[in-house]
Amino acid sequence: MILVGSQRGGATALANHLMNDRDNDHVRLLDIRGFMAQDLHGALNEAHAVSKATRCKQFMFSLSLNPPQDHVADEEMFQKAADLVEAKLGLSDQPRAIVIHEKEGRRHAHVVWSRIDGEALKAINLPHFKNKLKSLSRDLFLEHGWDLPEGLKRHGGKNPLNFTLQEWQQAKRQDLDPREIKQTFRQALEASDNLQSLTHALEERGYFLAKGDRRGFVVLDTNGQIYSLPRWSGVKTKDVKAKLGDPEQLRPVSEVQTRIRAAMTSRMKTFISDAKERHREELKPLRGELSEMKAMHRQERMRLYQGQEERWNAEAKERSERLNHGLRGLFDRLSGKAKAIQQRNEIEARACADRDREQRDFMAIEQMKERIALRDRFQSMKDRQKHERQMLARDISSIMRPKVNPAYAKQRRQYPEIGMMHQRDQGPDLSP
Repeated sequence: MILVGSQRGGATALANHLMNDRDNDHVRLLDIRGFMAQDLHGALNEAHAVSKATRCKQFMFSLSLNPPQDHVADEEMFQKAADLVEAKLGLSDQPRAIVIHEKEGRRHAHVVWSRIDGEALKAINLPHFKNKLKSLSRDLFLEHGWDLPEGLKRHGGKNPLNFTLQEWQQAKRQDLDPREIKQTFRQALEASDNLQSLTHALEERGYFLAKGDRRGFVVLDTNGQIYSLPRWSGVKTKDVKAKLGDPEQLRPVSEVQTRIRAAMTSRMKTFISDAKERHREELKPLRGELSEMKAMHRQERMRLYQGQEERWNAEAKERSERLNHGLRGLFDRLSGKAKAIQQRNEIEARACADRDREQRDFMAIEQMKERIALRDRFQSMKDRQKHERQMLARDISSIMRPKVNPAYAKQRRQYPEIGMMHQRDQGPDLSP
């Protein structure tokens, strides 16, 4: 499991964070050792009080233990990992507390040690603890047979895969047959009597008239592609001018492109806003299901914990009653009978503790299965929504960048002088 530790102060803030059940599905104080207090707030404040006898400000060592995403660790695994860490760092026998968190179908733990040596009244030094934790993390992954994360592999764990996806190629092509574009222009021109009616007819179909430098009347689509109106409509230039008049009354290409980009960007932003609102509404049922699941799971665990506590108290009382008191008790101690009873009680107590832990782990694992299934549904929906937003954002990026005909771009790379022509007259006519 991934181990991340830090030296810190702030007892109350840390206790509030670790016992926060608002942002976690479940919070459980698994173990507390070496403190007089039996609650986390009291224990950490007790560590703070002891640190007052020293000049140490970061009197605690806080550690998070994160198993792989698809593995549910049990309580014993966390406790063994904590034991290994404290032995590795020199914190053995120091007061500590272990808290388990469950959130979004994942179970992880936090361990807090007091760094103050109670006898020497000084802070325990923790040299190179980050490197030691990384080494121990690697050992734990190998021990449990988990796939090593890239950061824990030897030699840096370099990825051998090379991605060829070029993010700058975000422009979307208009998936229209050139013959369809020609037909649209021809029909609009035939149905129009003048420049104004043609402008309306084209804009209804997503095309915009503009003034070209050398080609006179040109048409731009919503992607910024430029088309010569006479050539693409199959009408002679003189006939187009006779019908529409002087192209000087139109806006130049650069102004029309700016207008198109502004309009399309505004429209796409509206789409994104609508999509976000729709995405929130889509997630509401799952969030409601999550809230109900958390409440139900907490109730189940509370009943289990209360039942275990009542049973433990009853069993402890039964074991205690096996020991005689007074003269009989003295006789039992002299005869060795009391020792045998104590040994039996200890064996039974350990067995009962193991039984209770197994029950808690079983319930946690079964509940985690339900939580993971819900998490996967969340993730599936979020992935779909994320892809949709990415496509919309990509459309905006595409709109904000002027488009270049692929054939023209290829010729421009081969013949740089074409670029100079483009600056003068919008480039050569490469339409089919």
